This record gives sequence, structure tokens and C-alpha cells, in this order.
Amino acid sequence: MSSLRKRAGLTAAGVTAALLIAACSPGAGSTSAPAATSSAASSSGAGAQSLTVSDIGPSFRALKPLASLAPEGRGNVAVILPDTTSSTRWVEFDAPYLKAAFAAAGLPPANLIVQNALGSDATQVSMAQSDITQGATVLIICPLDSGTGAHIEQLAKAAGVLVIDYDRLTLGGTRGYYVSFDNVRVGTVMGGGFTACVKAWHVKDPNVIVMQGAPTDNNATLFAQGYLGVLNPLFKAGTYKDISNPPGSWDPPTSLSEFQQQSTAHKNINAALIPNDANAAAIIHYLQGQGVKPQTFPTTGQDASLAGLQNILAGYQCGTVYKPIYLEAGATAALAMYLRAGKSPPSSLVSGSVMDTIAKVSIPSVLATPEWVNTANMNDTVIKDKFVPVSQLCTGQYASACQAAGISG
Repeated sequence: MSSLRKRAGLTAAGVTAALLIAACSPGAGSTSAPAATSSAASSSGAGAQSLTVSDIGPSFRALKPLASLAPEGRGNVAVILPDTTSSTRWVEFDAPYLKAAFAAAGLPPANLIVQNALGSDATQVSMAQSDITQGATVLIICPLDSGTGAHIEQLAKAAGVLVIDYDRLTLGGTRGYYVSFDNVRVGTVMGGGFTACVKAWHVKDPNVIVMQGAPTDNNATLFAQGYLGVLNPLFKAGTYKDISNPPGSWDPPTSLSEFQQQSTAHKNINAALIPNDANAAAIIHYLQGQGVKPQTFPTTGQDASLAGLQNILAGYQCGTVYKPIYLEAGATAALAMYLRAGKSPPSSLVSGSVMDTIAKVSIPSVLATPEWVNTANMNDTVIKDKFVPVSQLCTGQYASACQAAGISG
């Protein structure tokens, strides 16, 4: 068994699917910050007591009933995103969506801080310390790694600040809530899209390199758990061959270097499970330079980036896992508005639970559902949601492919 499969298997029992109704206050031992009151059904925000993550759209109209919570709350809400390199999403989508979601929910702009740590652990810690000093009562953090996240959450706990883990779970942390996509399902969707593509592209004897994101990112482990759940039975049956499992990274140059080393050592590699669009783009560019033709070498991705979607249209990437980030941003804003006002969020919103396998506590969670996007449904998903403008997607060499896919503005 490969080291990658061993790592993914270790967490299989530690992740609870979003099927349980979670408690409406922070989990036992998760934080000593002031718990929200048990009276979720107060008149404030009553119109949103049945809010679910699926109610949220890119305009965030569903959050408007929360505006009555704003004057009942105190202090600032601070958001610290991780970097600009692991994905373009943090700058292009998360930051603006979070600002729009909080605006729709009625939080005054002066009470919202949205920052990016630019890949620096020290910067992320410094930003958190500054936010706490400046009066943050709710801190939303997407940690660069669990060690940094746990340190920040201890600082917040000592200051009585409530914490929401955003997108990435801090293992061993002391947060009260977690908002993300169902990350095991992200991997499962990716694995399913990959196997469908191998068949559709008529790849005989698939010799697969299985890649992953940074080992320090718990999400990367969960993604791997999902796609290995699809691939391992095929490897075991001999339908596919598991050729190589590099250590993994979210840095595209590092990922490319790993791929080049393995493809040089194993010249029979003819398919790659790649966990995000940015890493895939670097590898696809290399494959094109090696003379690889469209629809002959299946690759995958995640994030529905412009580059990823264009690689799909060009026939070099099978598809991408689309995570409508407005769902994550909107749910986080709603949750933060309740916590800032000292109220329990409705169970219709916090309807999931994820286990922190280090702290050994179950974290009340909001888990959105991802989608597989390829040429067949691109127009009805990312284009319909205005996630990527047609004017940017369908330029130059991609215009005819867009037309064939039925993509229109």
C-alpha cells in the first residue's frame, strides 16, 4: 500500500459525514469563549431561523433578515485568509463574497476586517493578535496549517473571542464552529469524474499518478480519502495501475517538479489525479510541451478557475470540482452574525458535524455540497452563477469550444 493511501486511511474513521444534527453551541472543550445563548428563536433575526446553506445565492438575499441582529451584536468580525498561491479563489472570490455577504446581513463596514496572510505563518498570527486587540469578538480563520491555527485559536480563547474555522479545519484547535464543503465528498466527486473521463477518452490500461495537496493541510488529506475511496478498488482489481504517489504540495512549481520526476522514472504514466486546477495547469502546460494530444491524458482539478475551465474546453483536463464559494461565504456570515449577537445559530444552518481527530471533539459544522463541472454542464453551473465571465472564458482559441459546449453569455 502506498504511503499516500496509508495517510488517507488513518483519517477515515475521524470524519463524520454531514448527516447529524449538531448542537447549537460550541462543542465540549472546543472553546471557553462566551457561548451563544440558547434562545435562538428570539425576535431578532427570526426570519432566518429556518435558513439552510442551500438557501444562499450569489446575491445573498437570504441573509437580509439577519440585519436585525447587527445592532444587538458587539465588536468586529475579522477574517484571515491564508495565501494567494494555493488557489486564486482566496482573492478572486472568498474576499469579495465575504464582504458582500456581511453587507447583505447588515454588518456595518466599519465592523468587518478581511485580510490575507500571504502564505506567512507569522503574518497570520500577527494579524490575529491585531484583530483581537482592535476589538474583534468573532474571528474567522482559514489556517495555513493546523499548528498556526491552533496557536491563533488559543490566543482567541484567552481573549474570549469566538472562532469559526473557514474552509480548513484546525486539527487540535479550540474553535466553536466549522464552515466548509464536505471535503471527503470533494475527493469522491473528483475520483468519479476521473474514472468517467478515463472511460470516455478510451484510455487503455490506465497507469495513474495520484497526487495530493500539501500534507500539512487537513483538507488535502480528506480530498485524498475521497478520491482514493474511488480509485483503490480499481487498483486492487488491477483495472488501473497505481504507479506513483508523490508527497504533495499546493505550490504549482513544486507539484510540477514532483510530476516531472515521476513521469521520467515511470514513462508509462498516462493519467493523473491532480487535486486542484493550479497544480493541474502547470502539469498540463508541461504535457503540451511534450506533444501530448487533447483527450489522451486524463487530468483532474478543483476550484473551477479560469485556467482550469479553459483546460477542460481544450480537452486536457477532464473536469473540475466546482465549490460555489458564495455558499461558504454566506453561511459563514450568517453564523458570525448570530455569534456576534450572542445567539445560537439555527440547527437548519449548522446541520453537520466533523470530528477533530487530534482534539477528539465533534465540531458543529456547516457543510456545502460540491459539483463536478465539465463541458456538459459548464454553462448551467459556473456560467449561470457568473463565477467566470464568458468574455474571459471564451476568448481566442476557446471560442469554438465554448460554442460547442453551448456556452453563452
